[in-house]
Order: sequence, then structure tokens, then C-alpha cells
Amino acid sequence: MIDHSDRPDDNADTRTIADYIYQELHRDIVSGVLIPGTKLRMGKFSRHYGVGISPLREALVKLTGDALVRTEGQRGFWVSPISAGELEDTTEIRVLIETEAVVRSIRLGDHAWEERVREAHVTLREFTERLAESDDERALAAWEHANRRFHDALCSACGSPWLMRVRHMLDRHAERYRAIVLPNRRMDPDTHDENDALAEAVLGRKALRAGHLVRLHVQRTANCVREAMRTGEPDKAAVSAV
Repeated sequence: MIDHSDRPDDNADTRTIADYIYQELHRDIVSGVLIPGTKLRMGKFSRHYGVGISPLREALVKLTGDALVRTEGQRGFWVSPISAGELEDTTEIRVLIETEAVVRSIRLGDHAWEERVREAHVTLREFTERLAESDDERALAAWEHANRRFHDALCSACGSPWLMRVRHMLDRHAERYRAIVLPNRRMDPDTHDENDALAEAVLGRKALRAGHLVRLHVQRTANCVREAMRTGEPDKAAVSAV
């Protein structure tokens, strides 16, 4: 039974409810709860999420803009499929976007940006230590959240809202592939060293080295997902969460 305790009450406006259901569907698609190719039947999902048809449709239209949902004329909505081809395409573009955002941040970032990076890196190291002591699902989820905040901080001074918006969308797609293809993934110890090296390069304003590390980091994760898709053996892969 899905928990609707945080759902806006019936007196909330349609847009507020649509925002709520958008977040719920976004999370369930990215996490793999909703399987790629699933038909999103309006009546069924209206009851499941406890919202009306109108805000549900508005949320689904918004998700098509994120490329997480597909629609075909009047035939309805489906969860977007995954494929090796899309993985290759999104990885290539993600490398370009992530690298550009980090390099721009190194050039434009001020003291406040450096402090954000340092704080996020310290927090990430703390959760890394906790993960070493307990690798249960909650510890891994907390580490991934800290890791996401760290990489967000690295890019946060790029000066381009559009660059950040596209980066965010690509990041969620990468997270979706990891969650679906590698549901029982282990944390790769090399990830910790890579994040330390990346923080050092960024704070040292070494743009070429930072860009190189970003490319390696993103590509290595994609390689793990690609190999698992090829062999059909997801449980044996160890990946980073970038």
C-alpha cells in the first residue's frame, strides 16, 4: 500500500497535486519500481497514487519532457524503455555536459563555491566511512545522496541554468540505468579515491585534470552497466554512483 501521507489535500490546486504526482512518478520510474515499457493506464494509476485524472495527465506530460515517459497520439502513456543504444548516447552527452559544467565552475567559482565543494566532500567522506562499516541498503542510499550533492556542488558555479537543467536530466537517466540493470550493486572502492582526486583537482583549479577525471568517472560507471546488460549478470557488477 503506497503511503500518501504527504499528498496535498483535496483542496489543493491542480498544479500542486500535479507537482506531487510528478515527483512520485519520477521517483518510481528512476528507481525501477515502474518497469520500462509499462503502460500507464490513467484509471489504475489515478487510484494507485490517490490523485485525479487531470493532475495525473499534467504530470505525465511533464515527464515526457524528461524523456522518462513516452506517448503516442491518443493511445496513452508508457514508461520509456531502456537500451544499449540509449545508454551509449546519454553517456557520451553526459560526459560533455558534466565536464563543461565542472570546467566552467573552476573558472567562475568564488570562495562560497569552494566552501560548498569542501563541505559536500567532507560529508561524502563521512558517509563513505559509514558505508565501510555497514553496507546495508540504507547506508548505500545515504552515501548515494551525499555523492549526488558532492557532484552537484562541483558543477554549481557553472553560471548556466540550462547547463544545470540538462545535466540534472542526464544524471537521473544514469541513475535509472544503474537501478534497473544493477539492482544489487556493490560500491566500487575505487570510487572513493576518484572522488578525493576530483575534489583535489577542482579546488586546486586544475581544469584539465578535473575534466579528465570526470570523463573517467562517468565512463567507468557506464561500462559496468553496459557489461551487465550484455551478459545479463547484474548482480556481479560493482559500480560507482556518479
